[in-house]
Amino acid sequence: MKALVFQGPSRTSWRDVPDPGIKDAADAIVRVDTATICGTDLHIVKGDVPEVVPGRVLGHEAVGTVVEIGGDVSTVSPGDRVLISCISACGRCRFCRGAQYGQCRGGGGWVLGHTIDGTQAEYVRVPFADLSVHPLPGAVDSDDAVLLADIFPTSYEVGVLNGNVRPGDTVVVVGAGPIGLAAVITARLYSPERIIAVDLAESRLTTARALGADATVSASEEPERLVEDLTDGLGADVAMEAVGIPETFEMCTRMVRPGGRVANIGVHGKPAVLHLEDLWIKDVTITTGLVDTHSTPMLLGMMAAGRLPSASLVTHRFELGQMEEAYDIFSRAAETGALKVTLGGPQHNAVSVTDLP
Repeated sequence: MKALVFQGPSRTSWRDVPDPGIKDAADAIVRVDTATICGTDLHIVKGDVPEVVPGRVLGHEAVGTVVEIGGDVSTVSPGDRVLISCISACGRCRFCRGAQYGQCRGGGGWVLGHTIDGTQAEYVRVPFADLSVHPLPGAVDSDDAVLLADIFPTSYEVGVLNGNVRPGDTVVVVGAGPIGLAAVITARLYSPERIIAVDLAESRLTTARALGADATVSASEEPERLVEDLTDGLGADVAMEAVGIPETFEMCTRMVRPGGRVANIGVHGKPAVLHLEDLWIKDVTITTGLVDTHSTPMLLGMMAAGRLPSASLVTHRFELGQMEEAYDIFSRAAETGALKVTLGGPQHNAVSVTDLP
């Protein structure tokens, strides 16, 4: 099959790799019908995630069709259309029993495109399929459904829930890329008084306003002063970091009010300064997190009911074989206006699989 292979910092290639096979009775082989690219993939390509070794097939978000299952899989069957979660869950370890699937110690967690081959390929092996894929209703379009693999549950769990957004809050979302925009959408579920979006790209701020942000400001135009003005000098109740660089994290800590919450969502490749000389007295709560995806079934139900706006997040569509072009467009989002890019290609009817061990 064809797949996008990481070959070291700043080097990837779309090339032939062996077809995936069943390795464990809990596995499923899924034909990838729609895939997408995540900002985390860009961090990997830059070399920010050293656990990803050369030769790894990238990607952790996809919608596809089950073509083969291991003997222990009971919730899906060949032919089922499914959402592949970015997080795999063994279902047995201490963390999985508490629905903290991102911290799975039984061989799951964030493994696809990280420690095992991922979804930016024609086929993918999904471990722990019973808990790691979700059957899709026919009414949910694949371009919408793939947004539930990562960005919506990440924004909702790591941003909105960790930030404890409440009615009447002032919420600042720093970074209006796909994750930040999904945070705007899901924060609105809790009726905050206002949501302020911060970004450098005017096109993204325009989209943020269309999706429910009450105010927007360029990161180059003193966003901290705007927050101060809108809150009578108090500061934001919740500040969400959705970029992953030191400057934006530190900006969030300056924007938050005493007793407020900073929810870090972004993937960081460099250290950030924690100014405890200013923060120690402010009763500020700072949270970090890897998504657990425990909210995916709920979000999928909302999307199927038409209560989760998502159409404006997909800005570019490619054939699966145009993966390298899609990466180029996505990596130059400030120039291209890209938010989420989706990829789908010609369908196949067979895949080579191995016998169960």
